[in-house]
Amino acid sequence: MPGERFPLLAGLTGPEALRALPEDALADLAGQIRTFLIETVCARGGHLGPNLGVVELTLALHRVFDSPRDTIVFDTGHQSYVHKVITGRAAAFARLRQDGGLSGYPCRAESAHDHIENSHASTALSYADGLARARQLASERDRAVVAVIGDGALTGGMVWEALNNLGAAPDRPVIVVLNDNGRSYAPTTGALATHLNVLKAGDGAKVDQNLFTGLGFTYLGPVDGHSTAELETRLRQARSLRRPVVVHTVTAKGRGYRPAEQDEADCLHAVGVVDPDTGTASTGAPKPSWTTIFGRELCRLAAERDDIVAITASMLRPTGLYPMAERFPERVFDVGIAEQHAVTCAAGLAMGGLHPVVAIYATFLTRAIDQVLMDVALHRLPVTFVLDRAGITGPDGPSHHGMWDLALLSSVPGLRIAGARDTERLGELLREATEHDHGPTVLRLPKASAGEAIPALARMDGIDILHRSKARALDVLMLPLGPLAPVALEAAGTLEEYGIGATVADPRWALPINPALPPLGARHRLVITLEDGLRSGGFGTALLQACQEAAVPTRIIPLGLPTAFLPHGPRPLLLERAGLSAEAVTHTVLTALTRGLTTQANHAPVPARRTR
Repeated sequence: MPGERFPLLAGLTGPEALRALPEDALADLAGQIRTFLIETVCARGGHLGPNLGVVELTLALHRVFDSPRDTIVFDTGHQSYVHKVITGRAAAFARLRQDGGLSGYPCRAESAHDHIENSHASTALSYADGLARARQLASERDRAVVAVIGDGALTGGMVWEALNNLGAAPDRPVIVVLNDNGRSYAPTTGALATHLNVLKAGDGAKVDQNLFTGLGFTYLGPVDGHSTAELETRLRQARSLRRPVVVHTVTAKGRGYRPAEQDEADCLHAVGVVDPDTGTASTGAPKPSWTTIFGRELCRLAAERDDIVAITASMLRPTGLYPMAERFPERVFDVGIAEQHAVTCAAGLAMGGLHPVVAIYATFLTRAIDQVLMDVALHRLPVTFVLDRAGITGPDGPSHHGMWDLALLSSVPGLRIAGARDTERLGELLREATEHDHGPTVLRLPKASAGEAIPALARMDGIDILHRSKARALDVLMLPLGPLAPVALEAAGTLEEYGIGATVADPRWALPINPALPPLGARHRLVITLEDGLRSGGFGTALLQACQEAAVPTRIIPLGLPTAFLPHGPRPLLLERAGLSAEAVTHTVLTALTRGLTTQANHAPVPARRTR
């Protein structure tokens, strides 16, 4: 708990304590909060730059508005750390983003002050519209609704759907606080960014008649986002107007922390464990990530083929596209936080004779499933989707786990989905995906460092055989998808100690099901599939159906993630809880084989584990 080093922060037990502080104490409190965040986030990892930029803004919000009676929602939720400190959760930062600890985003289970659990951008204004309508129907006109949204999130199409509704209802007051720091991960691009820059330049005529006033809002700003006094004045004015208002605040991402202010890439948007003095990792050079290697392989292909282009939704560096953007700037397009537009724009590029690669987090592609289905697949267009952070991502929690894509995409006609077991296969599969010109393809990448290469013993009908027991009996076939191959290989080694004959095969292209898989499964007593996605509706489910249609009697057990919102925590731990560790897979196989599965004459009962 903050103590002697942070006396003002230690007394911050809730918004009431903040409102009781004299105005001349706020600058010292802001400094203590910044120092506290730098020390705690650098020690545990998390979103640093965005929160350093909203310290004074969040203080002003909680001094003017009475949370939780007044509703304050954050878009996106990664800028809510200061809000958590003010609402009495400073001590919990000792376990920030750790298993069972404080979430890195708003969390309804943590506090009544957290109204929505959002980290997908561009949603807060729609929440605010609905809340304001509910307050209007309940005649609760004294309860304010405030939506805090970054200028980067303002590029999302859903924002404009909400603004269209909010601005048309002058009797339904919603206060939109535009936190304009000129960037999301990278500098904000597009016509909107240009317009906001005009407003920040302070041309009186253009400020009085601007995009927001044209939509029916009162516009207040630009406001110095680091002056608590000026912010309080403007926020009180906005509340008193009792109509839709935009308060345009200008802030600096990474404010007060030199390493963040000097980081041109993303102002230390998100960090792992780093040295607080330098903002850099204090350990040795990390292994290259899957994302880094994807970026390198894509550059290699782009150098060979001038028809390859790439699209990102405001995440040039996090998805690995920055090297290609540096080398081929005219062939990389950042469309802002607009996943739906990105996918349909890619469809248009493909119609124009190009092969677009849409690099996006798996969790964010779910926002554009309709576009994948109706704008790309329906037209059988050659678009490659590279889904970064597919599967369990770890400390970012339920909104960031890329666990829904397999189940959702498995029903898209003509879509091919691959998972690479190692980074050598990543380049191989990426090449195959970009050479496929009869429909869309998907390549899934985990959030992880690159591991050792896993060579194949043989390739059979496009399937890589990774392990084949020397035992005569073929008891179990394990089919791991992508980076779960090491889990299956470890389990196979353990099973051999029990006398269980195991085959481990990498399907490479998981969906649609390779016609060679059902016959391969028929040669075994049991088939286990392992996927870093929902166990229902993904690869295992599709294989089960294919085997049923082929009259293959072998039992299929799909292993995957439960249909649930999984909490934040270390990736290995969450996989283990889902039954996707080597030990858990071994237990599943042993249990299934000893519970009276139909056996052939040449299959002896399962013996005890052999001693070494």
